[in-house]
Amino acid sequence: MATASLVLTDDSTLSKIDLLLLKLERVFALVSGLAVFALMLLAVVSVSGRNALNSPVPGYVDWIEQAMPLIAFMGISFVMREGGHIRMDILVGKLKGRALYVVELITTLAVLGMMILLVWGTWAHFDRSFDFAAPMWSRDSSMDIALPIWPAKLMAPLAFGVLCLRLCLQVWAYTQAILTGRAIAVPLVADAATQARMEAEQLDGQN
Repeated sequence: MATASLVLTDDSTLSKIDLLLLKLERVFALVSGLAVFALMLLAVVSVSGRNALNSPVPGYVDWIEQAMPLIAFMGISFVMREGGHIRMDILVGKLKGRALYVVELITTLAVLGMMILLVWGTWAHFDRSFDFAAPMWSRDSSMDIALPIWPAKLMAPLAFGVLCLRLCLQVWAYTQAILTGRAIAVPLVADAATQARMEAEQLDGQN
């Protein structure tokens, strides 16, 4: 999919909720981007310290492990909203109107069911790590400098929970689209020509 948004908005309650959730998703995506930037700076400092002073950043691998959930999960709902995840459009791209919305509703329900299970499983994983009575509230820690692991484990159910909200909204949107014939607050399928045009317009806007 093109990076430009294919999501239609209007003055409906559905669209307003979509835009409110989008604000939260953008914050999560920003946190993910900042985590990437922080790891880049950490790598520069660690390599420079190793080469210049023979003293790399202590616990460098531990900090990377802590940041990985931020990078991997925090932007997942935003990408889902924009339709940016990898998908097979060979068949779906040939569908139009209500037939397309029915297929999208079915696949969205399947993804929602899977994500609910993942929220349950990742929360249980976090719960096994978190303990108010333990030092730093953690039953486990990283191997090198003993960082508590529960903050990293919390990121998965938090990000997946936001994604579940997005998927619930999309289920509502596709159901409404089946009834009305117009899709709001969901990414529309674009053909290759439309994607190329949107990417060209986006590049023009950056110049």
